[in-house]
Amino acid sequence: MESTFYLNPALFTDRETLLLENGSMKAYAFQYSTGVKAIRVENEKGYFIILPYQGQQVWRAEFLGQPLVMRTAFEEPVPTLDYLSTYGGFLLHCGVKSMGNPEPGYPHHGELPNAPYQTAFIVSGEDEKGAYIAVSGHRQCNIGFTLNYRFTPECRLYADGTVLHVKVTLENLRGYEMPYMYLCHINFRPIDGGELIYSTKYDKEHITVCKPPYAENPTAEQKAWYDYMDAVQENPSLHHKVGEPGQCYDPEICFIVRYLADENGMAHTLQKLPDGKAFYVSHPTEALPVGVRWISRTKDEESMGMALPATAEHHGRSHAEATGQMKYVAPRSSISFSLVAGILEADCAKKVEEKIQEIVK
Repeated sequence: MESTFYLNPALFTDRETLLLENGSMKAYAFQYSTGVKAIRVENEKGYFIILPYQGQQVWRAEFLGQPLVMRTAFEEPVPTLDYLSTYGGFLLHCGVKSMGNPEPGYPHHGELPNAPYQTAFIVSGEDEKGAYIAVSGHRQCNIGFTLNYRFTPECRLYADGTVLHVKVTLENLRGYEMPYMYLCHINFRPIDGGELIYSTKYDKEHITVCKPPYAENPTAEQKAWYDYMDAVQENPSLHHKVGEPGQCYDPEICFIVRYLADENGMAHTLQKLPDGKAFYVSHPTEALPVGVRWISRTKDEESMGMALPATAEHHGRSHAEATGQMKYVAPRSSISFSLVAGILEADCAKKVEEKIQEIVK
């Protein structure tokens, strides 16, 4: 049985308001000092905070006493459409018209990350996994003679859960085929002493470092960055132990990971923490065939984007068109896919690690 509670912007004030309960779970509405509206969904193991009217992005998440989100200069979300002017969230939807590098007419990671939503709602219910609370909404984009789509994400937390179940539905409302791109930008925190473990072979055929054009007269810092990228391309395992001497992620390094899937078509990625718990992403390789890895460790930001599941590489729309990586939704039709992101307790992390070992045999 499931019930839906439609949100009204008037519900959001500087004081938290309890909107609903489902067993031990609760959902609260509040507003940041910047004016951005937010929902906090909590269970006995932690919580996530989502911005229902601004991109439906997950701004914060913490479970088992462990903050998941990247270290960032943004304490609160900012009401803006510009990607980098409020870049501090844990999970952001990127697309639909473009994704990745900006180019004329197509902003950085597309129109979705901070897009306004016309409708937002909370769903409460119970299924075979137990009681849950989910936050969802509709964002419709209608441009005459061009495109008309409805994008509907859902972020669901179960009563005993420490991971977020994220579902995406994209509807093409026009009578013409619609090209699209999508990337789920999941920004974990790098934990020194952790280890990256994931379902592919650790070789140059399955892992590619995306190297920028090298400067003609590089500084010492740039040369160290270039040298590290060259070394990792030759031996990808060099970046698996988080925080090892010689690693260089300032300003960033991007990888393309060609994942192997399990019997259900799902790929798996862990950042195994020193205490045995693990940050975790699982995604469908048919709907999201490209795994982008983005690691950044500067003096002001630190992010372990260990798995950004995507429809294409992150080089922008023109590159996707030129390389045949665009995907399409049939006229007056829709596509849906689901992924998981969060943290696993040590015993669950060990089981996933064993599953990964089976996949890559």
